[in-house]
Amino acid sequence: MKKVVLIPDSFKGTLSSTQICGIIEQKVKEHFPKCEVVSIPVADGGEGSVDCFLSALGGEKVFVTVKNPYFEDMQSFYGILEDGKTAVIEMAACAGLPLVEDRKDPRKTTTYGVGQLILDAAKRGVKKIIVGLGGSSTNDGGCGAAAAVGVKFLNQRGEDFIPTGGTLHEIAKIDLAGKADVLRDIEIITMCDIDNPMYGPTGAAYVFGPQKGADPETVAFLDEGVKNLARVIKKDLGMDLSQVPGTGAAGAMGAGMMAFFDSKLQMGIETVLDTVNFSSVIADADLIFTGEGKMDTQSLRGKVVIGVAKRAKKQKVPVIVIAGGADENIEEAYDMGVTAIFTINRLPEAFEKSRYKSAENLAFAMDNILRLIKGV
Repeated sequence: MKKVVLIPDSFKGTLSSTQICGIIEQKVKEHFPKCEVVSIPVADGGEGSVDCFLSALGGEKVFVTVKNPYFEDMQSFYGILEDGKTAVIEMAACAGLPLVEDRKDPRKTTTYGVGQLILDAAKRGVKKIIVGLGGSSTNDGGCGAAAAVGVKFLNQRGEDFIPTGGTLHEIAKIDLAGKADVLRDIEIITMCDIDNPMYGPTGAAYVFGPQKGADPETVAFLDEGVKNLARVIKKDLGMDLSQVPGTGAAGAMGAGMMAFFDSKLQMGIETVLDTVNFSSVIADADLIFTGEGKMDTQSLRGKVVIGVAKRAKKQKVPVIVIAGGADENIEEAYDMGVTAIFTINRLPEAFEKSRYKSAENLAFAMDNILRLIKGV
């Protein structure tokens, strides 16, 4: 082999995408010392997304003081890729659940800091901003982020305020007139891997509210607030986003990105593949290794493995999937461009045991796959 491309998702709870790339590269180099190895670590938009993009494409991490989920100053960050034209922001860096520690309350938390990061990146002259949703502590529909860039939210008395999850029901009018001009010609892409609508049984509050600290009564209250936000967005901005897939992501931040930032919601892997010019990278590749913790019917809905396979199929590059485990009913993957699927667990052990052997099991599986390739 002369060239292989590594583009795995993380094995949730065991190995990061970067760790997986490292293990596979080491094994490839053992068996094919002269082989060029291109590693593209992948993150889904949550914590670690900035580092993955910087690792794959180069660039710098920019540190800036912004507001945390409780409007307190904190040092956060984003990435500017090597071309100087693209910024990558993960909302978890200033609105993430770990930042609230023992103060979980989606009625009070804000995405204001995310808007500050977007604004700072825009002022540095970038032409494109990628915003990763995931791991948020908020349910404010992105109103905090919008307020940080000059969008005004008015209550029934005409008073300007910054809405949080607990005050979305007070929004009576949205005014975009004061939105920062510097954002006008910037393309904003939002990485979003879930298809939940803004509100209702499968919406932002009901599905994600409990993990952010909301009890059943609070969940219902938050849901009503998001419904009101959807009504006002439709009335003042002419956009009916209520049932658009993905608008319920990250406490309805998906809706806010569309409404207030004119952003496109896109699967994380599609964003990664576009940004790294994947089609060009694999043009002369002999083989692609991808993978995830578990291959199942969810995998077939277009996340990392299938996103990679579909593009590779167009160029007839073989794709090998390495997974912690594989479910039944995934044969469709082969029609989508997957060449073969290998699982790494060697013994019939419970995940609680096998998870601690993931690195050695992956190395063992890769060693044998490469021995087979070399032998054939």
